[in-house]
Amino acid sequence: MSEFLRLIQVIWMDYLRHFIDIILSAFIIYKLMDLTSGTRSMQVLRGILFLLIATLVASMLDFVLIGWLLRWFWVAGVVALVIVFQPEIRSFLADLGSRKFTRLIMRGDSGFIDEVISSLKNISSKGQGALVVFEQETGLRDFVESGIMINGEISQEIIETIFTPLTPLHDGAVIISQNRILGAGCILPLTHNPMMSRVMGTRHRAAVGLSEVSDAIICVVSEETGEFSIAHEGKLKQGVDIEEIKKYLLKYFSEKPTVKGHNLRK
Repeated sequence: MSEFLRLIQVIWMDYLRHFIDIILSAFIIYKLMDLTSGTRSMQVLRGILFLLIATLVASMLDFVLIGWLLRWFWVAGVVALVIVFQPEIRSFLADLGSRKFTRLIMRGDSGFIDEVISSLKNISSKGQGALVVFEQETGLRDFVESGIMINGEISQEIIETIFTPLTPLHDGAVIISQNRILGAGCILPLTHNPMMSRVMGTRHRAAVGLSEVSDAIICVVSEETGEFSIAHEGKLKQGVDIEEIKKYLLKYFSEKPTVKGHNLRK
């Protein structure tokens, strides 16, 4: 009986080892895809994947010439890949050594939402406008590059300073991703929906326009009325209470439930 239990234990440990191996490999692949999503490096990554498949096929079919060429490519290509993916590798290693990585393993951190909500309240009370974008699965790197790269910690003071009138960045959008401000003064695409009111401001049309081409959540503070609006999945809801916006954001960034079907009413 003891030998049988020992055998079961050995088999169980072996399966556990392979399971952990698969989970860690999947996480590394996911992080690489996440870091390159929305960038030109994504095309390079797809090309590398194609060459990897070609190498495996050439090896299985014993293609001598193409196999020789691909082997030389991998020998010389390692250095080239490190150079091409230098920014992504640096960001990946920085994530591993940051508190953000620890929070990701434990659970979603939603503390940054309080900072944003507080800043929006103050901006509205001062009669100023704001446009804040929360990135989700769709990469927004192209829009970030249209403004000024920040890549800094989220704070109420920074957001309020960015949207202070007459400052260089106050007319654009702030883009937030993974608890950080990626960029400010970013230019968003305007909606071409003819059903949108002609009296709607540029911030609102930009919020709807981005929500039509991505899954981002966009919050707007009207400079004219001080009202809050939220755009998501191509729809805009105006005159929203700030606490309702906070609850909506928490559904996506705190508990991380499956709420993709949650729609906003106009």
